[in-house]
Amino acid sequence: MTPPLADVFLSAAAAFVVLAIVLLYRAVVGPTTQDRLLAVNVLGTNTVVILALLTVALGEPWFLDIALIYALLNFLMSIAISKFTVERGGVL
Repeated sequence: MTPPLADVFLSAAAAFVVLAIVLLYRAVVGPTTQDRLLAVNVLGTNTVVILALLTVALGEPWFLDIALIYALLNFLMSIAISKFTVERGGVL
């Protein structure tokens, strides 16, 4: 049985999962490349928040290690795609 506070964190994680589904739609359908890039970046940040909430709710500290690594990879991916977009001339 989980403590009552853990249920709050699990509910918040579920809300962020619903938000991730909406962001996934924007990442696929987004009218411009910048919209897609921003949606993917926010989706990565959302994943880090979900992992942090699961760390607290489940009491598994190794989830936080994964969240930190994922945050670094998300940042590097955002920089790489932005650089690629600018070099291709996709930015107005």
